[in-house]
Amino acid sequence: MESKRQAKIARFIQKELSEIFRKQTSALGGVLVSVSQVRVSPDLSIAKAYLSIFPPERSAEILENIKSQSKTVRYELAQNVKDVLRKCPELQFYLDDSLDYIENIDRLLGS
Repeated sequence: MESKRQAKIARFIQKELSEIFRKQTSALGGVLVSVSQVRVSPDLSIAKAYLSIFPPERSAEILENIKSQSKTVRYELAQNVKDVLRKCPELQFYLDDSLDYIENIDRLLGS
């Protein structure tokens, strides 16, 4: 079970990551990366960020690009959270496919 502290830090990291991705993707044009959920380990050393990427056709390519730039993203995050967290957690990025799953279920039920 997630503690109150973990939930609070996860929401804070989600907000900060969303802002970082908003700034980075504004230059690309036509690409939207949103952070749908962040889960933080009990010792606050690892943060798993689930990303929803639009357009979905380029999601794998964009996710790989984000993973390759994870150290840069972590550095930017550390600069933003240095007043709140003593140590910035290691970031792991995953593709959030829950919307695709819901869409598939709706399509199957609609048939």
